[in-house]
Amino acid sequence: MSKIDQIRQLLYISSMTESAAIFDMDGVISHTNPFHAEAFRAFFKNHNVQQATEEEFEQHMYGKHNSYIMQHFFQRPISPEELRTLEFEKEQLFRVIYKEHVAPIKGLIEFLTELKNNGFKLAVATSAPRENMDLILDELNIRHLFSSTLSSEDVKLHKPHPEVYLKSAENLQIPVDRCIVFEDSFSGITAAKNAEMKVVAVLSTHKKEELPASNDYINNYTEISVANIKAILKTQEL
Repeated sequence: MSKIDQIRQLLYISSMTESAAIFDMDGVISHTNPFHAEAFRAFFKNHNVQQATEEEFEQHMYGKHNSYIMQHFFQRPISPEELRTLEFEKEQLFRVIYKEHVAPIKGLIEFLTELKNNGFKLAVATSAPRENMDLILDELNIRHLFSSTLSSEDVKLHKPHPEVYLKSAENLQIPVDRCIVFEDSFSGITAAKNAEMKVVAVLSTHKKEELPASNDYINNYTEISVANIKAILKTQEL
């Protein structure tokens, strides 16, 4: 066997033994949804759009891309150019509101550190704009823990399409059956399952019965360990 073939074999063996944990952001890394709702209320008021109820936010905002949210609440088609303008305005409001409140979901940083110490590759895969992701990762000082960080600008197709998760696995060079995803929304869990990855549902915005079947369910990261993750990855059930 040539030296090149030996290296290829070692890389293949490594890819089959290494694992990855991929995290959505809103509702998974931070409890951002109440602040998104606050930003949307101010945004809707600026545009004379009827105020949404909490139930409407749960159904039509949490885990959804801005293109869907805007068209639903404005009740009309929105061109790509107008969407970019509206999205920038709303997300800028969110960042101003949330900057003084950025905090991790309980146990997150300790859990990320435990995963890294056990050889897991980590990624962020969010439908949020990159500026939002940058704000949260930098305020929490956790950017260095992630080998891949993808936001809405990095994909053409949004959740529930699996593109962001498949692209994350590609960036990490980990097979999809060695990846586990942490998600809190119906569309996000569906995207992970469409990527044929294992999923842990974080019950920060929805109840268990409101979400697709997942491999495990947690309220926060004090309820899970690396041992749990390794056990889930060994199962054949998606």
